[in-house]
Amino acid sequence: MSYAIQLLRSVVFNLQIYLAMFVVGVLWAPWAIMSPHGAIAGCHAYCRWVEWTAKWMIGLRFEVRGTPPTGEVMIAAKHQSFLDVLMIYNAVPRGKFIMKDILKYAPVLGQFGLRIGCIPVKRGKRGAAIKAMLADVKSGKALPGQLIIYSQGTRIAPGVKAPYKIGTGALYRDMGQPCVPVATNAGVFWPKRGFYRKPGVAVVEFLPAIAPGMPVADFMKKLEADVEARSDALAAEAGFDG
Repeated sequence: MSYAIQLLRSVVFNLQIYLAMFVVGVLWAPWAIMSPHGAIAGCHAYCRWVEWTAKWMIGLRFEVRGTPPTGEVMIAAKHQSFLDVLMIYNAVPRGKFIMKDILKYAPVLGQFGLRIGCIPVKRGKRGAAIKAMLADVKSGKALPGQLIIYSQGTRIAPGVKAPYKIGTGALYRDMGQPCVPVATNAGVFWPKRGFYRKPGVAVVEFLPAIAPGMPVADFMKKLEADVEARSDALAAEAGFDG
């Protein structure tokens, strides 16, 4: 398949998934307003739509490896593109994210994010927001679930090295929950910038959980070593040569 044809398919694919986000938001809105379960169902429906259309529109298939957690855990994931967000969220029953406070005003995305339990955080206020979330879960005001965070803080292209932020270790310590590392090669196929989408098999892999109670420095070393080594291996498997 020529680059030009694949690029054209990629552009059409990108346009339709953003249109689909609006359509899903409208169709699932009544249920989402009545119950957070409706918002969760709508988000999962959107993820499945993206997966289905990616398969036949751009030749990109999704694969989840390992055992996605179903209980209350922190998921510390490698972040390479919007694709790994969708794949990880769709693999767990009640995923939620820490999001910038301003995103709660974004059409569809913001409203559904709040309903599924995402935590809007103002600069410098993350610790207080996390404590409030944990208290709400304990009291029954909020649904328990899987808190998905990105340890490097932003999307990092395959082969690029960037530090892991100590905030991940602070959350691990404060939450007192297992941490499930996640590796991916999503950025090989769906890069941070541009419209081109490469055909192939994008993988997210849930690695063995790290039990709570480890010293933060040791936890950070293990998390980075496990995620980076496996993400590099997945990228090489996908044909990425650095």
